[in-house]
Amino acid sequence: MAGVVGIDVGGTFTDLYYSGDSKQPHKILKVPTTPQDPSIGMLNALKAAGLGPDDLDAILHGTTIATNAVIERRGARCALVTTSGFRDILELGRRDRPTMYGLEGTHEPLVPRDLRFEVGERLDFEGKVLVPLDVAGLRAVGEALKELQVESVVVAFMHAYANPAHELQARDILAGINPAWELVVATDVVREYYEFERTSTAVVQGYLQPLVARYARNLAIQLKNWGYQRDVAIMQSNGGVAPLRQLGARSAYIVRSGPAAGVIAAARLAAEAGFTHIITGDMGGTSFDVAVVINGEPKVAELTNLDFRIPLRLPMIDVHTIGAGGGSIAYLDRGGMLQVGPRSAGAVPGPVAYRRGGTEPTVTDANVALGRINPDSPMNGTDAKLDVEGARAAVARLGQQMALGLEETAEAILAVVNQRMAGRIRLMSIERGLDPRDFALVAFGGAGPLHCGALMREVGGSTMLVPLYPGVLCALGCVYADLRYDISQTLEKRLDRLDSPELVAIIARQRAQGLRQIEDSQVPVDRTTITHAADMAYVGQIHALRVMIDPAWDAIQLERAFLDTYQATFGNTLKNMPVMLVNLRTIAVGQRTSADLPHSASVATGTPKVWQRRRVHFNGWYDTPIYQRTDLAPGMVFDGPAIVEQSDTTTVVEPGMDVTVDAKGNLLVKVK
Repeated sequence: MAGVVGIDVGGTFTDLYYSGDSKQPHKILKVPTTPQDPSIGMLNALKAAGLGPDDLDAILHGTTIATNAVIERRGARCALVTTSGFRDILELGRRDRPTMYGLEGTHEPLVPRDLRFEVGERLDFEGKVLVPLDVAGLRAVGEALKELQVESVVVAFMHAYANPAHELQARDILAGINPAWELVVATDVVREYYEFERTSTAVVQGYLQPLVARYARNLAIQLKNWGYQRDVAIMQSNGGVAPLRQLGARSAYIVRSGPAAGVIAAARLAAEAGFTHIITGDMGGTSFDVAVVINGEPKVAELTNLDFRIPLRLPMIDVHTIGAGGGSIAYLDRGGMLQVGPRSAGAVPGPVAYRRGGTEPTVTDANVALGRINPDSPMNGTDAKLDVEGARAAVARLGQQMALGLEETAEAILAVVNQRMAGRIRLMSIERGLDPRDFALVAFGGAGPLHCGALMREVGGSTMLVPLYPGVLCALGCVYADLRYDISQTLEKRLDRLDSPELVAIIARQRAQGLRQIEDSQVPVDRTTITHAADMAYVGQIHALRVMIDPAWDAIQLERAFLDTYQATFGNTLKNMPVMLVNLRTIAVGQRTSADLPHSASVATGTPKVWQRRRVHFNGWYDTPIYQRTDLAPGMVFDGPAIVEQSDTTTVVEPGMDVTVDAKGNLLVKVK
């Protein structure tokens, strides 16, 4: 049997994790990302790892292509066709504002106003036709779009979630006018109410679909030329994978592809180590991602804001991201205050220490200046050593503007970026009523173990867990992810007026759709599980509660389950208030054969041997022991200050902390 490889393309590095059989051990690798064509970096990683097509049963892939396209506004030239009177829905939104205080700020919708068109048609909230579709008007719009040379067209009509007939009719007419268009129908993406969010989600799909489809075709061709004949599975934002050939039609589902994979791996590794409540801290070269896992299950959000007034109403692992990574640039703002990020040096030119042309000081340069990163460390993918003097000079130049010394400036850079990341952890925990002391902080990403010890101290976490291969954990998560499809539909029916045959029919249709998608994926699975849920609320309430249901339940059983959930959540119920069934949901999961988790084979006790010693700055210079991760075996213990080095990351253990190597080889770091 050959092995399985997971590859995660990040903003700075492309990470590879290979899991083989007893003859082929685990392999990990990081190579520079190739922003001009991420598939090149992916193939570079496979070749650098010494892997050939015959060595692989499967390739599982996480990508940032969709995320970056939205952030950088470099998606397709996309048009929107909507109901008369709703041309400006993307800009009206929820009447929120980009800054909490003041009236300044800008909003750049993904579809500009001159590419948004109205067509006469109208349904009511039950799907009944009030105004038939204006076919002649739609044809005129189609001819105008041909002149405007758009790549994709999104059709989103009012109340189509209740009856998609007009959207489907419009799609067929537009396809006849120009078969080359990528056509997106809102009800095919998400069949739920909230017209702004539904339209925005469909627009994200249309904006990404041509770009992502081209990427998928290009990657498939390159892998075929390399000799790999099987399909590739792509990590989705919901924590599952889908085949590469479905990628174009599921472009909106991969917006948080890589970060979701990291959370999946972190949850599984932490559970095996005995931690079911964790906060994940994934710090890479460009960003810092935070997620919460409770009882071993990552929190899933049904609504995610990709940017101001760009909501995405799809199930996604609830990952919050800020621009704080190893490549984040430190600078003084107009008021002379030190800021770090969100602007990043990225893969090119990268930090000054990387010798790729970077001139501005970054977080990585600050760590290099303080001795926290091995100055003799070879650059990933090259034989060049870090440019320590260049990094120190860049930090010193910034310090001169603040009248600070080199070490003070570097410490200030780390303090600022750590505060920004700690603030995001507080947002995901304390501000949601969760106590960080009840959670372990799982540190991963190329820079996560460098900083998460300080973050644990800052937010009051109980333990920092550093997995065996933290620098490639997102790639590892791709390997362990199952196939997953989420289907939903808005009903908006009172339970006391619920038509049971209609309920049964919708659940059966969703179940059949989920099973068909798993079968069409052609990804081998061990078994398939189907679960159902209902979003329910009291009549008049805006926010609904998610309740897991049995498809055979009647209205009485549904109401009882809702009341039990409401009581457990809020401590009481609203007696004699009618209950509304808002959405029906089905989750289809194809469970794949999972490779074994990596772990340390040997067992030892006592203190590990010191590989070397180096001066490292922790508010003062310390003669600090340096350990090699490969020398650390389960049962070993040591105190900070200490540095643990491995090929994919560096772990910083501050003074006043101690470390235990657990049975799986994880580092468990605690504040004394």
